[in-house]
Amino acid sequence: MRTEKSPVAPPQAPPSTVTGGRASLALIVVLFAAFMDLLDVTIVTVAAPSIATDLDAGEAQLQWMLVAYTLALGSGLVTGGRVGDDHGRRKVFLVSLAGFAIASAACALAPSPGVLIAMRVVQGLAGGFMVPQVFGIIRSSFDPAGMAKAFGAYGAVQGLAAVAGPLLGGALVDADLWGLGWRTIFWVNVPVAVLALAVGMRVLPESTADRRARLDVPGAVLSALAIALILLPLVQGRDWGWPWWGWVLLASGLALVAVFAGHERGLASRGGNPVLDPELLRIKTFTAGLAASVLFFGALGSFFLVLSLYLQTGAGRSAWGTGLVILPYAIGSIVTSGVGVNLAAKAGRVLLITGSLILAASQAVIWALVRDGGQPGYWPLAAALFLGGLGLGLAAPILVNVVLAGVPGRHAGAAGGVLSTVNQIGNAVGIAALGTVFFSSLAPAHSPATVFGNALATVMPWQVAAYLAAALLMLALPKTAGAHPS
Repeated sequence: MRTEKSPVAPPQAPPSTVTGGRASLALIVVLFAAFMDLLDVTIVTVAAPSIATDLDAGEAQLQWMLVAYTLALGSGLVTGGRVGDDHGRRKVFLVSLAGFAIASAACALAPSPGVLIAMRVVQGLAGGFMVPQVFGIIRSSFDPAGMAKAFGAYGAVQGLAAVAGPLLGGALVDADLWGLGWRTIFWVNVPVAVLALAVGMRVLPESTADRRARLDVPGAVLSALAIALILLPLVQGRDWGWPWWGWVLLASGLALVAVFAGHERGLASRGGNPVLDPELLRIKTFTAGLAASVLFFGALGSFFLVLSLYLQTGAGRSAWGTGLVILPYAIGSIVTSGVGVNLAAKAGRVLLITGSLILAASQAVIWALVRDGGQPGYWPLAAALFLGGLGLGLAAPILVNVVLAGVPGRHAGAAGGVLSTVNQIGNAVGIAALGTVFFSSLAPAHSPATVFGNALATVMPWQVAAYLAAALLMLALPKTAGAHPS
């Protein structure tokens, strides 16, 4: 990764390794923050039908409630990491955490879909600046043994968030505490964040990077604007009636991608620090990994939106009942995630391909269950979802590490940031594209179960195709999640 030395070297923080009780409290603080971020996608997905009903949100607005968060989160990851490195990870973490809490409260108070979408953008940006500090604080604040335990705890928090998301979302919506309904899924973030702030101000150590890298603000703005212009007609096109100017917006977004690429090449040639170093795209395994990630996470993100709508609006299940249906998926991923992580150094690529093929098989089973107006009971759906969770646990936890194994060590940090961002972009693109396919397939029929079941059946072949294509691209990845090439 290219860096620029500033005219005056930034002040360096003193050694910041923490031990004992302070280390435990510091780890708890950053893990609480990570938990809130991981929770905020699945919990909103389960609550989406209730939000749509209460705020009288349209189908496109429902998509934006999810897309806005993931896109904003992805847009902030690389920039947020560099801001923390330059100005202090503790400082940026605490400010971002406070912003996340304020944005969560604003989401809970939103009087309309438009306000909720706008606040989801703010919430996502706060998360995008907060999450990189979690990793930075762990790396800079713990000795090697403590760091290994801390990252192990982070993995456990990922699994816990996967299980808690659908269950907590369903429970809070159905409980209707104080008559707040779905709004409690956002209010729950506020006391957690306030407590984490109070403790974090006392125990978190400060740290900065050895060198200050100048931010590529134009590159960050160009990339975010290009993606927004591409997603806007994809999500809104159906409501607009697919007008000619929608296609102009799409073409403008693609043109901005070319402008962004030119800007990045120019900045790199001048010795700058671009958001996306063009040299990374000349690494075939990395470009294959980017494409596979877009397909993999695009299918994953869109699936839970359409499944939740089918289960609640179509099949008439409660939010809690929907969470119980989704629970086996989370359990399956926990069962195999440890296997995937432990064997990644020996058979990473095989595990990725196997996981993607299992996910494709799971989606094919669901397709068979709901096509032709089928209305499956709990156990057939739970079994199919458990199978998908097994595939997810094999592939998702190790995808980034296997892709980065093909990247030279000097580029590993930049490549990791780009890959994490692309994962979020793939999630947003999947919700936009496959969500539109789902809503476009809602045709009048005899019952809501048939209408939404047919729409879900229309999306499933695309899901299967995405995972199969991802598996094909994974053939080009490194065999293991081993050491970086020189």
